[in-house]
Amino acid sequence: MLKKIKSSALTGAIGKSLLMPVLTTVAGGAVGALLVTTFLTGSDDAPVVTKVSITQPQETPETQTAENAEITAAAATEAEEASAEVSEKEAEVAVAAYVSPAAQNLNELTKTVSVSKGDTLMKVLTRAGADRTESYEAITALNEIFDPRSLKIGQDVTLYFGVDEARESNATAPSLIRVSLNEDVDRQLAAVRTPGEGFTAQETLLELDRKMVRAGGVIHSSLFLSAAQAGIPTKTIVDLIRIFSYDVDFQREIQPGDSFEVYFERFADENGRVLKDGAIHWASMTLSGKKISVYRFKTTDDGFTDYYDEKGRSVKKTLMRTPIDGARLTSGFGKRKHPTLGYTKMHRGVDFGARSGTPIMAAGNGTVEFAARNGTFGNYVRIRHNSEFKTAYAHMRKFAKGIRKGARVKQGQIIGYVGTTGRSTGPHLHYEVHRNNKQINPLSVKLPAGRKLGGKMLSAFRSYSEQIRQEIASVELETQLASIK
Repeated sequence: MLKKIKSSALTGAIGKSLLMPVLTTVAGGAVGALLVTTFLTGSDDAPVVTKVSITQPQETPETQTAENAEITAAAATEAEEASAEVSEKEAEVAVAAYVSPAAQNLNELTKTVSVSKGDTLMKVLTRAGADRTESYEAITALNEIFDPRSLKIGQDVTLYFGVDEARESNATAPSLIRVSLNEDVDRQLAAVRTPGEGFTAQETLLELDRKMVRAGGVIHSSLFLSAAQAGIPTKTIVDLIRIFSYDVDFQREIQPGDSFEVYFERFADENGRVLKDGAIHWASMTLSGKKISVYRFKTTDDGFTDYYDEKGRSVKKTLMRTPIDGARLTSGFGKRKHPTLGYTKMHRGVDFGARSGTPIMAAGNGTVEFAARNGTFGNYVRIRHNSEFKTAYAHMRKFAKGIRKGARVKQGQIIGYVGTTGRSTGPHLHYEVHRNNKQINPLSVKLPAGRKLGGKMLSAFRSYSEQIRQEIASVELETQLASIK
């Protein structure tokens, strides 16, 4: 936020300091001292005493009088010129940072603190030495453009303190004048103190150049590993998996020799350095010779953006088939020899083996019915999605923040992390789908589809998808992308 201020140079401390050398040069013992004391003493300021020691050669009274007259005239002329020069500079100045009322006595101290696990913004600021009251004021200002709860571990927060040299001897604590952080590579946020107004929010957006990239490759082991080897960023790979997770069983349907392509945004600065990746606009997978393509499309009647297949059907289903990324299916639905009990027992879910701490996602929108320890299931969550479907997740290491009975969750939201609590032989997710309170096979259930476009909306989608296909055809397929530096 830019603020305009006026600089009254001749009446403030800065103006006085500008003219003091001129006046004291008036070679006068008594005259110079009188001018200095008279000029620097105001009705609201304490007198400033300046000692001046000048050694002059012995001269006759006549010569001294003449020279004093010349010096006095010259000094008056210099004072007028200095006054005129400063007056010309008395203009409105636009500032985007803290402006000190006594800048000549202010030293700026900068501290950068990284966010640690369990930190709040208040903890970060006070740990860096900021006063709690000033921290509260800065956070209140930031609330206009930033949610402090969205702080990420490892994120840097920079604090600027003003230290008044004139008060350092009194051990006065430095004053917080600015707090800044990068919410993204192209968005810097700050709370800036301005005289007489406290802290105000300031947002700086960096203009980036958008470039569309087409990348792909052949799957040798898993989609995730093959895409990573092709240089596709992790965020884009995760988005790609989520887009296809409604229709593709990544544990059973992916075969060596299958292929994939993705058409997505990349953003670079003015020097061409890629700073971040954006949304996927189109993606395809060819599984056992069958190609599946999806398009990102915004429906104008409700303003929602979703992914649709070539027939205009939303890829979203009521539930995701696999609520975990990069896991392997270790046990299917049905009778099996129990790994710990040693006898044949009905297995009413499917197990996905994954590293401990791997995020687990809600398979669909819904309300948490149960989130607590549940006997042999260990840490267990059950979500009610509608009057027909529920899903359950067992053996979690821990629950995600905010997951408790009655909480509302969205499809794809992280609800917990893979663990081995309860009766378990190793870290894995036990996943169940309940239909009308009866467990069914999550991998074979036919799930209700999402929106199907029709009429004018379908016509608009067809025109858009044709445009995207033409764009893709004009962009060279890259099988090895350069990573973000």
